[in-house]
Amino acid sequence: MRARVISNRVIFVVLAMLLFSVLLLVNYSSAEEEVVKQKSDGDANIALTDPRSYAAYADRYKNEARPEATIRLEGEQYKSSAEMTPKPMNMDGTDGVLTDEIGEISWEFEVRESGLYDIALRYYPVAGRNESIERKLLIDGESPFNEADRMLFPRIWGNKQDSIKQDMNGNDLRPSQVEKPAWRDMKLQDSDGYVDEPFSFYFTAGKHVLTLKSEREPMLIDYIEIQKSEPMLTYVDWEREFTNKGYEKKQGIQLKVQGEQPLYTSSPTLYPTSDRSSPATEPYEVSVIRLNTIGGTNWRLPGQSVTWGIEVPEDGLYNIAIKYRQNLVKSQNVPRRLTIDGKVPFKEASQVIFEPSSGWQMMEVGGEEEPYWFYLEKGMHQLTLEVTLGDMKPILSQVESSILELNRLYREIIMITGASPDPYRDYQMTKRIPDLQKQFQVHADTLQAIVTELERMSGGLGERTAAIQTFQFQLSELARDPESIVNRIGSFKNNIVALGTWILTAKELPLEIDYLLLTSDGTELPDPEAAWYEKVWHESKSFVYSFFTDYSSVGSSAASDDAVEVWITGGRDQAQVIKTMIETEFTPKKGIAVNLQLVDPAVMLPATLAGSGPDVALMHGEVVNFALRDAIIDLSQFDTFEQVKSRFHPEAFVPLQFNGGTYAIPEQQTFPMLFYRKDVLDELGVEMPETWEDIYDLIPVLNKHHMNIGLTPQLTMDTLLFQNGGSYYEGDGIKSALDSEEAMEAFKQWTDLYRNYKAPQTFDFLNRFRVGEMPIGIADYTTYNSLIVFAPEIRGLWGFMPIPGYKDSDGKIHRETVTSAKGSVMFKSAKNKEQAWEFIDWWTSKEAQLAYGREMEAILGASGRYPTANLEALQELPWPVKDINALMDQMEWVRGVPDVPGAYSTQRHLNNAYFKVLNHGSNPRETLKDYVRIINQEITVKRREFDLPIAE
Repeated sequence: MRARVISNRVIFVVLAMLLFSVLLLVNYSSAEEEVVKQKSDGDANIALTDPRSYAAYADRYKNEARPEATIRLEGEQYKSSAEMTPKPMNMDGTDGVLTDEIGEISWEFEVRESGLYDIALRYYPVAGRNESIERKLLIDGESPFNEADRMLFPRIWGNKQDSIKQDMNGNDLRPSQVEKPAWRDMKLQDSDGYVDEPFSFYFTAGKHVLTLKSEREPMLIDYIEIQKSEPMLTYVDWEREFTNKGYEKKQGIQLKVQGEQPLYTSSPTLYPTSDRSSPATEPYEVSVIRLNTIGGTNWRLPGQSVTWGIEVPEDGLYNIAIKYRQNLVKSQNVPRRLTIDGKVPFKEASQVIFEPSSGWQMMEVGGEEEPYWFYLEKGMHQLTLEVTLGDMKPILSQVESSILELNRLYREIIMITGASPDPYRDYQMTKRIPDLQKQFQVHADTLQAIVTELERMSGGLGERTAAIQTFQFQLSELARDPESIVNRIGSFKNNIVALGTWILTAKELPLEIDYLLLTSDGTELPDPEAAWYEKVWHESKSFVYSFFTDYSSVGSSAASDDAVEVWITGGRDQAQVIKTMIETEFTPKKGIAVNLQLVDPAVMLPATLAGSGPDVALMHGEVVNFALRDAIIDLSQFDTFEQVKSRFHPEAFVPLQFNGGTYAIPEQQTFPMLFYRKDVLDELGVEMPETWEDIYDLIPVLNKHHMNIGLTPQLTMDTLLFQNGGSYYEGDGIKSALDSEEAMEAFKQWTDLYRNYKAPQTFDFLNRFRVGEMPIGIADYTTYNSLIVFAPEIRGLWGFMPIPGYKDSDGKIHRETVTSAKGSVMFKSAKNKEQAWEFIDWWTSKEAQLAYGREMEAILGASGRYPTANLEALQELPWPVKDINALMDQMEWVRGVPDVPGAYSTQRHLNNAYFKVLNHGSNPRETLKDYVRIINQEITVKRREFDLPIAE
């Protein structure tokens, strides 16, 4: 009986478990059906297709007519202007109107027939800051779509010298890139490369107003044309056209144009480069540097173009062949847009494909079966290859939209959970964000479609898709369990950042070119690679020459016993630029020989003390260590010192002075600015903070939404100290001034920010600013360089301004903050001090600093923008006008910190006092006083060591 009862109970339990499993399956199936239903309800593109994008605009008007009409607006016949004074100007025999780098100008016109039109503009890039011209387009006072907010008009660049010069060792010297302005015709198009054809604008019949708002650089405008919007011909249509016209295919012609000899380029980064890896490269030398190619990693960003000139001997049809190497992007084709005399001849030429290869390849521009034929008349023609995104355009556009939405979603989540949520708390995420599961699923599906398309394009998956695959997997998991975002918020943010980084790498499409060929029918193309025996001979010679040639040396600018010995502790790129400037500018004009050496910073002091140091050192920051040991010269003794000093802000000299002497001339000067995310602050409904009272009001708002302000502790203390009227040292550094009332008040405010207001002490400002988690913060102004390059997805959504301060009784805001500087020093061992001073004078001049800054930006792009200390040079570097104005406003308030004997103890013990207050709750005033005594003891010991006066 007992056995039967147990058996019945077991059966009951089994049946109950089976029933529970069935219910689970039904519920899970229903959930899956709901997800599928959501995906099929038309919500798969939720928030991903911006209604203000050009794609949405073009789709809205795709069926509109394309009228046969042309409306010409002469530049000088503008209707109105605001915040600028347009000026009539004649350039190269053409009249136009000069527009400033700020303000706006408008033209009025009448359209007779509604429809789609292209807008073309003829412009001349007048002298400015050597940056691309940027305008915002408004039609009837409104921007028609997002992409019209940023219209770029490139400048024209070329080699400064007609021929390539060589150094004393026979190596080719990279020619400086200079602007070569000329009138240019351009249809308005997408600056980011996401749209292949020119923009088409819809105009209704009637009067309209077209406005160009200046965002950067001045521009001379000849005219604007509203033209018929015409789709491009296909090659089949073009082939039919030239057949009907009886164009002749030429015979027996082969013209070669070397890649390193372009007419002009769109960027100063596109200078001739050197390749010694193959004997097939033209021209070829194994033992010295020959500039024999162009492109590579410098020619990788959308919109960058190179133009060559080709002299055609007679009218007819020709083929175009290109010797290229594409070994930097594995398993991916690299596209280029081909134009001839400024026009794309047919649709297929807008996407010429270069397949990946490990070595040099020869490619005829053409389809799968035969090369394309191009009709060229006798005379000079311009052939241009421009970087375009090709098939990657829709993918990158979609990913960029996804990042913006995922960033927004991340901020929405952390406003509930914070950046470090409690894993044991139920935040009820799906109730507080009702469509959370749907958003996860939509983005997961979007990324999965992108992965599938990338796999189709490249024939497989690889490292270039790893970031997308990882994020897609996480989003799929989150779609199944949205509440688990609480435990995955850190990796979710990291994946957003990784996706943003992926866009940067995916947009980079490098290509290297050796030469181009214009060929005729039946012409045999040369072999792009060398024969095996040529490669063996090349490798053998390279091996032998490696024993005699130092390929990594910067080399001597002059062989002379009287040469000024100059050491630089920067990178090789910097050294090579300075060497070229010395050889082309300084030595020819001054007649002074210079020997430039690239050294490790660690060897500077030992070499100097050993008597084998240089005459001059550049980019030097440790003045006091050398001045204490009487190793460097007080530069204020030279006759022209005051003239040189006037080039710089007085505070730039403070860290370079000691004991009444000035031991360096500033080269670089940096200081902090307040960086802010406009979009996030707008979401929170707060104004930009101008004072510390505004900051104290803003912090609780940010904390309420689980966001933070970025205040680096040391930078904040420096700022508060100076704004309170304090300083670090008394007199010439004889004792600490941190025991003053001003310093005590600054120290209390400083510790209160981190103790009472809970400002984070350590943080990754770049990435947290990028995702909006830290929408405001004080950072060195060179942070701008990183953001402009590495955070393209938030372009236009952030800015910087002078840091907050305190209002005085007159209502004036005091924005004092710290500044740091590096400079050029002269050593006591210098053989010819007057010649060494001549070099420092030249190197720190406006002309040299500006040329160096532009050259470095030409090599490294915007990330290499040089923080020159020369005030005039700084204002002529390619900063947008509003940004340079903000920098100059802040520079009025900068204060330098003296570098004194024992200065290391100040930072060390100030930090000790700071952590004692934060960690142990000590009284700020008493704690700082205790540590000031220790600082003074260390300063006294150090001053005694070098026989300097001490405090009583």
